[in-house]
Amino acid sequence: MTELRNVDADLSRFRSRVLVASALVLLAFTLLVARLVYLQVVRHDDLLEQAESNRTAIVPIVPNRGLILDRNGIVLASNYSAYTLEVTPSRIEDLERTLDELSQVLEISVRDRKRFKKLLEESKSFESLPVRSRLTDEEVARFAAQRFRFPGVDIKARLFRNYPFGELASHVIGYIGRINQEEKARIDESDDDANYRGTSYIGKLGVEQSFEAQLHGTTGVDSVETSAGGRAMRRLSSQSATPGDTVVLSIDIKLQKLVEDLFGERRGALVAIEPGTGEILAFVSKPTFDPNLFVDGIDSDSWQELNESPDKPLLNRALRGTYPPGSTYKPFMALAALQTGRRTPQQTIFDPGFFLLGNHRFRDDKEGGHGTVDMYRSIVQSCDTYYYVLANDLGVDTIHDQLQPLGFGELTGIDIQGEVRGLLPSQNWKRNAYKRPEQKKWYAGETISLGIGQGYNNFTMLQLAHATATLAGDGVKAKPHLVRELVDAVTRVATPVELEPPQQLALTPANIAVIKAAMVGVNIEGTSSSSFRGATYTSAGKTGTAQVIQIKQNEKYSASRTDELHRDHALFIAYAPAEAPKLALAMVVENAGFGAASAAPIARRVFDYFLTGQYPSLEDMAAVQKGQATTPIGKPRPVSEVAWPPVP
Repeated sequence: MTELRNVDADLSRFRSRVLVASALVLLAFTLLVARLVYLQVVRHDDLLEQAESNRTAIVPIVPNRGLILDRNGIVLASNYSAYTLEVTPSRIEDLERTLDELSQVLEISVRDRKRFKKLLEESKSFESLPVRSRLTDEEVARFAAQRFRFPGVDIKARLFRNYPFGELASHVIGYIGRINQEEKARIDESDDDANYRGTSYIGKLGVEQSFEAQLHGTTGVDSVETSAGGRAMRRLSSQSATPGDTVVLSIDIKLQKLVEDLFGERRGALVAIEPGTGEILAFVSKPTFDPNLFVDGIDSDSWQELNESPDKPLLNRALRGTYPPGSTYKPFMALAALQTGRRTPQQTIFDPGFFLLGNHRFRDDKEGGHGTVDMYRSIVQSCDTYYYVLANDLGVDTIHDQLQPLGFGELTGIDIQGEVRGLLPSQNWKRNAYKRPEQKKWYAGETISLGIGQGYNNFTMLQLAHATATLAGDGVKAKPHLVRELVDAVTRVATPVELEPPQQLALTPANIAVIKAAMVGVNIEGTSSSSFRGATYTSAGKTGTAQVIQIKQNEKYSASRTDELHRDHALFIAYAPAEAPKLALAMVVENAGFGAASAAPIARRVFDYFLTGQYPSLEDMAAVQKGQATTPIGKPRPVSEVAWPPVP
């Protein structure tokens, strides 16, 4: 039986199917064309950039860090290139095992491992961290032959900072170290974040920190073509890095070395300033530390040794150490008395060896007293009773108002970070410093000790040197600074650092002349005369001894019965030549006793070197280091005969 088919119905169904299929094909082609237009037209620039970034890579070029020089061009901080063995922790499954296997190829000491672990704690896992630095060519070749065994481990050529004179002037120069998380966050938030791409190190202290922007330079970039595996094939373009500027200090590193040698193993600080300009020629803090320890990341043992040492080598005593000024305060107290009209140079007091305030006896350092004392004798013989009476007459607020313009209790504004203010007390200060009502009150007895530089008085050697330089310069107050000029790394053009103009204080010239004459007398016939005997120049000075602990009223101080760290500090201020000062200084030798015996001899050798070019004999140097010399011992050496500077 033959089946009858409805041809029209079949054709209708076929046409419907063809229509649907055509519509689907047309829709598909429409979508393809739309996608093509979207990719080729709408997103053309974006996708082209992505394609280029897949084909190319931007590699930062880290600039050479700028040099640091002393005033005579001696290099204090430089750079050198060396190979480093570096590990990226995120690419390694078993870090300890990898280090063990690496140590079979290259020597990795226990100290290297401790330093690496300290860096690991401070860094992110995807950062490349050094395990060994300064690899020899032989070590590089040895690792290259075994490189396939260590994914995530590479040899990199890096620039390293070098401090050729080690511990010398380390508190001034500072050091660089790896950028920590806090510094990284600060850089990312700044406008300079792009300039630190590829940079792992930053200035941490001293000039390295304070002049980071000038020393760092400008980061360059290389645009390179890469393979599908990310391997660099060829360089497409390059923008060179610009090295950092050279920073020229006002420091005379030879003078700095002399002072540090004269201190020997003793703790203390010395600041030497050129009056009128504020240039600092020596900025000494003892003991020092080796900044080279920090360049690769300091190991935990070395850090613990520095951080926990009772001598506090990391403390910049010249900038951050505060001390009672002792009798070095007396010339400034006398100047305040003249300025306020409370004393005349000829006015006298009788010193029986003590000053009574109520039932409290303030003793003079000389048993039986100095007898009749005028202003000249009060400074030359360092009469405490004269200044007990004077402080009582002036009052704490007058003392504060007269001495504050000289810089006491004020930041000098020196051009490195970290300066502390010290303390010049006043009634207002005490009201704000304490909480209980009885603590807020200022008592008359507290004023008396201020006259001899004790009590609440606490200043830095920088402040004391600044005030001495101002006095030596007849009231011209110049802002202290350590950096003289910046030298452009490309043009070699030197640009002096812009400074504030010196300020002339409202001090009466006749009053200054009285104080300066008395300070000359100190070095000729007074407490430091033995140290300056035979000098070929005229100098001015004032010795000081500052108590570290309070002595009971009826108890007599004995250094031999006192713990070494609780013994008196030895201080000295001075300038020379007296008639036209070229150098003013302030110094402290901690727990060394009398300033005349332990501090003034160092100042004498400083002036001998600076003014006459004479260097202490070896015998004299050893005696000063032990605090056993006043007048120079042995024939001084001309500087030309001294093997200095040493070859780094």
